[in-house]
Amino acid sequence: MLATLGPPPGGDDWAVEMKIDGVRAIATITPTAVRLFSRNNADITTTYPEIAAGLSEINPGSGVIVDGEIVAPAASRGRPRFDLLQQRILVQDPPPALQRAVPVAFCIFDLLAHDGGPILRWPYVERRQLLADLNLGLGGEALQVLPHWVDVDGEAMLQLADEQRLEGIVSKRMTAPYQPGRRSPDWVKTPLLNSAEVVVGGWEATSHGGLRSLIVGANADQVGLVFIGHVGSGFTEADRRRALMLLRPFERPTSPFDNYVPDEIAAQARWVEPSLVGTVEYREFTPDWLLRHPSWKGFRAGIDPRWVTIDELP
Repeated sequence: MLATLGPPPGGDDWAVEMKIDGVRAIATITPTAVRLFSRNNADITTTYPEIAAGLSEINPGSGVIVDGEIVAPAASRGRPRFDLLQQRILVQDPPPALQRAVPVAFCIFDLLAHDGGPILRWPYVERRQLLADLNLGLGGEALQVLPHWVDVDGEAMLQLADEQRLEGIVSKRMTAPYQPGRRSPDWVKTPLLNSAEVVVGGWEATSHGGLRSLIVGANADQVGLVFIGHVGSGFTEADRRRALMLLRPFERPTSPFDNYVPDEIAAQARWVEPSLVGTVEYREFTPDWLLRHPSWKGFRAGIDPRWVTIDELP
């Protein structure tokens, strides 16, 4: 079951979970076997042996199926420790980069089958109660049950998610059944986004000479103009054509960036003088100076590129 995008819904028929960003997975646990499946139904059990081991420690009765997200310490803007303390969420300090070598955890948020039988038609709140009764948290550090809140204000929870450096919130109708494969309005995701100005230093060209993405940067003290990512979403085809018309008069033969641009981007790059400024929305500006999930909002007139600095990126 997938969520639709939107603001937090009002009313008292909604529960709220914190939004985390990782690898969506379904786990089937029986007395004789544990299997993990990805969103496209690929068997990923051997990819995450620590999670499979944790799931094997629980007592599934005749069999259970759970839904959740596999997260690593750098996922979700810092790996969450979902310890409830006065209805607040504690978050560990995020490490500098996500690597598969670090431990992962399976954050479980729904129960699809219980004691060998499907419960998809049960209301969300009743499925969550059964999930709590399973004591999945006893399966070791590799398992966590994502908490949920009822009778709370969605906007207040979104603010809490922002304070705790999480991805946002997901609101779920308490009476809703689980609808496999459907993007349902009974689940509403509200991601947190930041917005900032960036300097355009070039574009990544398609094989036909079109615009695949904009290559962007910002100024850093003692360094100069630094590469902070490339932005390929947020454009219509008309936007891409207009962007090329603006950029071509500023073409230059060499990179304007004073730091390293990854080879896979530089190989298809068309460089420009760093004279144009635009706005992007993004999830996070990482400790290694990269925009995460950026989306283009448009060019900005009247802004001196020298004013666009790393310090201005929230």
